Amino acid sequence: MIQRVTVPGLFPPPVYSHATVVEAGTRLAFLAGSVPLDAEGKLVGAEDPARQAEQVIANLTEQLRAVGSGLEHVLSTDVYVVSTETAALTTVWDVVEASGLSAGPHSSTLLGVSCLGYPGQLVEITATAAVPEGGRP
Repeated sequence: MIQRVTVPGLFPPPVYSHATVVEAGTRLAFLAGSVPLDAEGKLVGAEDPARQAEQVIANLTEQLRAVGSGLEHVLSTDVYVVSTETAALTTVWDVVEASGLSAGPHSSTLLGVSCLGYPGQLVEITATAAVPEGGRP
């Protein structure tokens, strides 16, 4: 069972929860950072954070499918965006929100960072997800 908590005494979050509690016995998947590379390892969406975010979500969806889970079972994410401008972070968050990833809503942190691991990479998302009963790789 997944319980998503929005704390009444805190500022209401705009499409995520403050905390997520998972009942003991639930299988969890801790996913490596999803990056904007295609199947051949080529960067998708050079200089375009929205396009990179779309590729990251597509790759994250495949990671989840491989472990028997899906976007709706994501409990927590860290969203990294190479930028010092909140507009770029908002652009990426809009893609995250439109993807269905926020349907939970899940707990999330959105961060502006100075660089990521691949040349030209602007976006990366790490995630933790529940694997529903019967969900097997």
